[in-house]
Amino acid sequence: KAAITVGIGLFIAFIGFVDAGFVNRTPGGPPVQLGIDGSIASVPTLIFVIGLVLIGVLVARKVPGAILIGIVVTTTIAIIAQSIPVLPTEIITMPDFGLGGQFDLFGSFARVGGLAATMLVFTLVFTNFFDAMGTMTGLSKNAGLGTPDGMFPRIRSAFIVEGAGAIMGGATSTSSATVYVDSAAGIGEGARTGLASLVTGVLFLLSMFFTPLTLIVPIEAGAAALVVVGAMMMAQIKEIKFESFAIALPAFLTIVTMPLTYSIANGIGVGFISWSLINGLSGRGKQVHWLMWVVSAGFVLYFVRGPIEVLLGH
Repeated sequence: KAAITVGIGLFIAFIGFVDAGFVNRTPGGPPVQLGIDGSIASVPTLIFVIGLVLIGVLVARKVPGAILIGIVVTTTIAIIAQSIPVLPTEIITMPDFGLGGQFDLFGSFARVGGLAATMLVFTLVFTNFFDAMGTMTGLSKNAGLGTPDGMFPRIRSAFIVEGAGAIMGGATSTSSATVYVDSAAGIGEGARTGLASLVTGVLFLLSMFFTPLTLIVPIEAGAAALVVVGAMMMAQIKEIKFESFAIALPAFLTIVTMPLTYSIANGIGVGFISWSLINGLSGRGKQVHWLMWVVSAGFVLYFVRGPIEVLLGH
């Protein structure tokens, strides 16, 4: 569970680097490279670096609201540097709710068949559940709310709300309204009780009417905040007992798989499978709970779902 927290921290930091252009894909070469052709001498990336240093200094000096201050200052610098070429002519607009309710609950069963649709539902539920579990576990540990057994208070209520949000997101034809690692930014500012999430939700509702204004904030400003929060979450790595290789390898695989595959669920799956196999085959089978074997088998099915979906005609 500590590895999940560290992996999420590395994941969101990597997202920040990519969003800012600090890291880019390279066609025909290494998977990623620094900036463009090894150079970060572009206005957005330089603004990201300024924001990263500014937020880092403010956080180190324990300035309240350090991340928000950094985002506001970085946005101002971006406007002055003309990295935002067009400022909005309108501040308030009416949101478009035309996609609300545009879904067919059983359409996939009619289109691809019962078995293929069931496999699709299994994949979505499996991914959503373990993405949420990993995110909640990582965030709770980062907030200092984790219990000695790795859980956190009111976990059942948290999953009920998360599941309901995912369903409602689909009903409104939007992205799944589930827990996101971006909440780590609020935790980094001191959020603990849930009030910050309520305030954020209300502000998101209001932001629907101020879309042109919110678009002023450049992606590199938010990217700097993600990297700082990722660094905060990396602190959990000290809880991993790397002196035991049966622990070190599954933890390492969990940590590196998340950013490299852009998926929290993938990291958890690789960690579960490697933990079960390494401990089970090295004489430590009693340390592997039977439920770990069940979940690991589910992840194996999830990872090889491609050929299975082909066989089912999906």
